Amino acid sequence: MSNKSSVSNAETYQAIGAFWDEHDATEVGEQADVEFEVNIQSQRRYYPIDSQLSSKVKQVAQERGISEETLLNLWIQEKINQIESKAKAGQ
Repeated sequence: MSNKSSVSNAETYQAIGAFWDEHDATEVGEQADVEFEVNIQSQRRYYPIDSQLSSKVKQVAQERGISEETLLNLWIQEKINQIESKAKAGQ
């Protein structure tokens, strides 16, 4: 470890551990202002599903031993692959 810890001024991981064994963050929590950006865009989209379809999806997922989310993602990917294959064949 080449740098010292900014809070404990320790030079080894063991020394940092020893420091935090005897101190807590409330003792040093106001040392510096921190700025950061957060991008909260989800990588997921949610779509409403009819309750009867949802029940059937749940049943099939349980039979296959996978989550409903995984089952739906597999089915949708399969359908998209079929559509893309047909589109390529038609060109």
